[in-house]
Amino acid sequence: MKKETVLITGGSGFLGRNLAIKLKDKYNVILGARNNGNNQLAQVKTGCRVAPLDITNSQSINDVLNEYRPDMIIHAAATKFVDISEEYPMECIDVNILGSQLLARIAMEKGIKKIVGVSTDKAAPPVGNIYGHSKAVMERMFCALDAKSQTRFVCTRFGNISWSTGSVFPIWKRMTEQEGMIGSTGPHMRRFFFSVEEASDLVIEAMENIETLHGGILSLQMKSAQVRDFLDVWSEYYKVPWKQIDGRPGDKLDEVLIGRIEIPHTKELEMNGKNYFYINYRKKFENDLKDEVSSLNAARLSKQELQHIIVNQPKV
Repeated sequence: MKKETVLITGGSGFLGRNLAIKLKDKYNVILGARNNGNNQLAQVKTGCRVAPLDITNSQSINDVLNEYRPDMIIHAAATKFVDISEEYPMECIDVNILGSQLLARIAMEKGIKKIVGVSTDKAAPPVGNIYGHSKAVMERMFCALDAKSQTRFVCTRFGNISWSTGSVFPIWKRMTEQEGMIGSTGPHMRRFFFSVEEASDLVIEAMENIETLHGGILSLQMKSAQVRDFLDVWSEYYKVPWKQIDGRPGDKLDEVLIGRIEIPHTKELEMNGKNYFYINYRKKFENDLKDEVSSLNAARLSKQELQHIIVNQPKV
């Protein structure tokens, strides 16, 4: 039986590469991204086909969809950094909103069966920065478009992926090796953390259950940690001190996974032994949530879990 083809936008990035490794035995995986240097590295690391793809360019999208005719798209391409998005808001809007719109419009025209959008807890209300707003628009747009064509749309809402490109752990590793001191902008802040394995599984769960989840947002019920907790464990494990440095624009004390206004539209799901939140703005659910789900009131990662995340750096 012929394998279905999955196109991963932003496919040469950290999540895209790890998704490719997990999917390539079952699917024909195409990694599409606009950085051709990273594309070549991704092809070597994953063994999957790569294609130059700029989601802000309709001709680029058409070229890739015409050549590979994917059955489904995992949309992971994005401008991802809060501080960069605050400094360069036009780039963030061009990629995260207009690029997502362009991809969705062309995919619907070509009859793509499924699209999974990768979003972030920063999109949950109340939104506190431009990056979060851009992803909130993408979520709402994809969920609304699900009723407009035969293409099925679903979104996944992430926390911080440990060891992802530009995240704190690669930065701390460089500081440890080069400076012997860790500088942190937010030891007092709390964040949701999960592994790239968990992030990949969340996307695959959404993709393979899209017939029941379409039109909504799926999120893993994640644990949180105060950044100071990670700093202390890192400092103890690697024998380096840490200090607080100046903050960055757009950062918040806590992140919200399920906003207060989303509570009536949220239900808890259990699939394959894991617990999820599912949000659908067009539906109302009976649920046990009494308050928003945030990094302040979520279950905390234990010291052992913190150390496991720090020590187990992904290879891809």
